[in-house]
Amino acid sequence: MQTILTKSPVEAAEFIKRGGIAAFPTETVYGLGADIFNENAVARIFEAKRRPMDNPMIAHVGEVGQIILVASEISSNARKFIKAFFPGPLTIVLPKSAKVPLTATAGLETIGVRMPRNTIAREFLTACGIPLAAPSANISGRPSPTTWEAVYEDLNGRIDCILQGEATEIGLESTVVDCTTEAPMILRAGAVSLEQLQMIVSATTFYKNSSYVTPPSPGLKHKHYAPAARVVLIDPEFKVKDSKPQAYIGLDFPNGEFGLIKICASVEEYAAGFFAFFRECDKRKIETIFCQKVSEAGIGAALMDRLRRAAAG
Repeated sequence: MQTILTKSPVEAAEFIKRGGIAAFPTETVYGLGADIFNENAVARIFEAKRRPMDNPMIAHVGEVGQIILVASEISSNARKFIKAFFPGPLTIVLPKSAKVPLTATAGLETIGVRMPRNTIAREFLTACGIPLAAPSANISGRPSPTTWEAVYEDLNGRIDCILQGEATEIGLESTVVDCTTEAPMILRAGAVSLEQLQMIVSATTFYKNSSYVTPPSPGLKHKHYAPAARVVLIDPEFKVKDSKPQAYIGLDFPNGEFGLIKICASVEEYAAGFFAFFRECDKRKIETIFCQKVSEAGIGAALMDRLRRAAAG
């Protein structure tokens, strides 16, 4: 299969309308989209990504009015979050519409819904005219793609089209909040923090139970975000003595010798750049990546979640 590169949202949308799958930029990471009502197209995403079939996808909509196409009801808390954060890096979990195939939701009767704020994503979704099932546009388990080049590295020859855009603004996946419960629960940390959500609905909490068969959100059960290199989380004062090919990313200058170093000016810059740094380390055959721990306030909670999962991989 030849993967077409284009900068035209309209051209990319034509692949979707013909039952194809296309990657596109958002403010979080690049997504891989298919017509959510086309079960064959949705199945192609699982195949292209080598994605476990029990890992649900998120529905991406171009306008708020499309939410009712994929969800059977919208709770009052969900409406508050939609008003405050749509378009943006927040996914709300709602009861799914019967029209949405269970393939897209991994058998769950709920569905995550998001409306990206990225201009190219909005133009693409508008041109498609339908909600898209769209996980991240990478091989499952690999670091999420924050550039179209990263998508090409993983999926060239496996998907129909890549809609080219700039590097993503935020660099990690959306916050996922379950709005099917009385008190909203954060299933996956992201750019919209617990503190921001609690300003809208004060009862919002983090989801604690991990004893699920099918995860209620992407990014929970399976190996995620991991480079080929070993990932080690360290405190700033940690002294690295290993002489093997190694790299470091963090806010402070490290103690030790490294073949590749990235010092970030803020937690936001750290979050936006660590996936790309992981991929660069793999290209350079780095064996160990040392990542500085950060405070879990704000977006730091999402960053530490991703780093822990990468280290566990």
